[in-house]
Amino acid sequence: MDAANALQRPAVTELRLSAFKSHRNAVFPLGPLTLFRGASGSGKSSALQAYEALARLAGGDSLDEALAPVAGGAGACVPHNARPDAQGRRGFRIGCTVEGPVGPVRLDVAVQAEPELRVVGERLTGSGRTLLSTALRDPGLPRVEASWHTAGSVPVTRAPLPDDRLGTALLPLRVAGKTAGQRLVLDAAEQVVVALRSVFACDPRPELMRTPVAARDGRLRGACDNVAAVLGRTGSECVTRHALLVTAAEAGCRAEVEGLAVQGLEGGLVRAVLAGKAGTTTPLERLGDGELRYLALCLVLLTGPGVLAVDPAAEVLPARQVLTVLADGFDRCLDPRQARELLGLAARMCERGHIRLVGTVRGEVGETAHEVAGASMVDLGA
Repeated sequence: MDAANALQRPAVTELRLSAFKSHRNAVFPLGPLTLFRGASGSGKSSALQAYEALARLAGGDSLDEALAPVAGGAGACVPHNARPDAQGRRGFRIGCTVEGPVGPVRLDVAVQAEPELRVVGERLTGSGRTLLSTALRDPGLPRVEASWHTAGSVPVTRAPLPDDRLGTALLPLRVAGKTAGQRLVLDAAEQVVVALRSVFACDPRPELMRTPVAARDGRLRGACDNVAAVLGRTGSECVTRHALLVTAAEAGCRAEVEGLAVQGLEGGLVRAVLAGKAGTTTPLERLGDGELRYLALCLVLLTGPGVLAVDPAAEVLPARQVLTVLADGFDRCLDPRQARELLGLAARMCERGHIRLVGTVRGEVGETAHEVAGASMVDLGA
């Protein structure tokens, strides 16, 4: 690969929901900042759930673990009104395209949800050829038959893989990389895994953010319930970005904000406070739900994998990775002013290339997003 491609960070540029919940044959392009807009029940949250499931599978989770965040589990992912086949089987199909040094690489996965949860087919394609394909040959065995491109004395290698894992994520353990074909397979698999693993699913829970937390609990979770400890950490470790967070807080909170700090409590606990003029402080628990969600999302956008509870690919340099934030209800509880400030911050951070955001918004905020440079809107309609 040339020098320019060597510096390109792998990123998911397309999400495909061939058959998932209310979606059929849906293809969604994804840019650095992509927002899904639509009425309740239009499938906004479903799109993010499918993305998160792919990310968890790429990180090595089993199907059960990957689908745990979906209310109702695997059965709820089956398209509405889908009829079982003669053997009583029903399932769903999802996939994505990842752009990177290898070029566009497509991953498509077919999952059987009933009567047993298992991967029944997977296809990884790139450079004009099928690099990996799997198929369920014997329903009585917990495995699929996998075939991957070799391009050596034997053009294709075949071996069994477990039926509850993503085969693409397992390829580095199975492919030797001795031939040009094997190296292409490994490069394509790495590109997909790196792009999908670095995902932070975020839905701040204000009712949890008001509770004091352990001072050492310094990696922000998706619910942002330990935001107080994380603010204490960023104040000392990330001075420049912490200052940007203070500026953002001043723009989105009603109280005057000159700083963000933490106060120590008994038992090694801390609570966060907004510092105002003349030494006044406002504890975070006194803020409204919108202010808390706004502050938490600003924190997410201004930090990175070292602060957020994500597990990026350790074997790949951070400079070659991009963090993707999944924010369902990106504008939930926010007033128009907060929504504008947050969208502006998201656009500025995503423009730098180190972070991407895929979120869902309400209709009125979607109209504002059209005015934000770099934002892409996916309108799911009524």
